[in-house]
Amino acid sequence: MLIFLLIFGCSTSETVASPAPATEASPHAASTVTPGSHEDWCAEHAVPESQCTQCNPSLAAAFKATGDWCEEHALPESHCKKCNPDLKIERPPKQGG
Repeated sequence: MLIFLLIFGCSTSETVASPAPATEASPHAASTVTPGSHEDWCAEHAVPESQCTQCNPSLAAAFKATGDWCEEHALPESHCKKCNPDLKIERPPKQGG
């Protein structure tokens, strides 16, 4: 059930607006956060927001260009937990906290 919600729960709109800051109301990071930081996190898909192809489909081209793409699941292979069930993508710790 959780996987179904993760896959089908996000918007499929072609226009992708800048995500709002991550709050209880929004699971997305602000576009101004530092990539790779604790704040750079898509809570909806459990990957860095700066790498979330489900929320920002325009990022897929870069993954495809490097050969990091799972055609079957339309995700970067490095994010595909269906093909790599032992894959763990961990949110970086907060700095100074």
